[in-house]
Amino acid sequence: MIRLDNIVKYFHRGSVNEVFALNDINLQIDEGDFITVIGSNGAGKSTLLNCIAGGFFPDSGRITIAGHDVTGWPEHKRAGLISRVFQNPLLGTCPSATLEQNMALAGLRGKRRGLARGVKNRDRQHFREELQKLGLGLENRLLDKVGLLSGGQRQALTMLMATMIKPEVLLLDEHIAALDPKTANMILNLTQGIVKGQKLTTLMITHNMKHAISFGNRLIMLHQGKILLDLHGREKENLTVKDLLEQFYTAQGEELALDSLLLN
Repeated sequence: MIRLDNIVKYFHRGSVNEVFALNDINLQIDEGDFITVIGSNGAGKSTLLNCIAGGFFPDSGRITIAGHDVTGWPEHKRAGLISRVFQNPLLGTCPSATLEQNMALAGLRGKRRGLARGVKNRDRQHFREELQKLGLGLENRLLDKVGLLSGGQRQALTMLMATMIKPEVLLLDEHIAALDPKTANMILNLTQGIVKGQKLTTLMITHNMKHAISFGNRLIMLHQGKILLDLHGREKENLTVKDLLEQFYTAQGEELALDSLLLN
């Protein structure tokens, strides 16, 4: 479904600030996989998602999505295949537009746009039905500007907009990191429901090892631009945070030192 073959990415190549961000990444992602992606800061997690999304091109290698070689496709062309939710709730919506206008734009993802009326009556009814599923009362606020919503409400709206038209792949780039614990839990439950309900192929970056273990059917750990671990099936089901840390340190040739900051 998605293939990354020998992906290499440098930043500031040839300078004193050169970073080897992705080091010969080979990854096969099957349809319906829900993959949690973990790793230390600078491990290459967001770089990996940016490479899939088309935020930049790899220096070498090939990316295939749903049978399309997208290696040279710019980000806007890949948007017909990919939806993405960012860490910052402000990035997924237009604050000066209303809820219904934002949702209307999301409904046009990957489609040709003409000069017809942007929001039709039948659209409004559909939008209300979709928003009602969130349980946040947003179905009664279609004409409110999105900038009036809280961070959690905006992120819930963004999740809904990202999946109104089923994408080939959903990319979640630490999409709960900027939220308080209660709201983050609400967004995670919403994420789980949407991904399972639509059987979406999903990659979710997280720094929380408990979330990495409990969500999805597959777990990938990155370190210095390489895939250290790729766990699925029984290996992942029986995994504990301590096990994960032990495998992480073993892969790096270091001894396990329990750090409370890593056990969040």
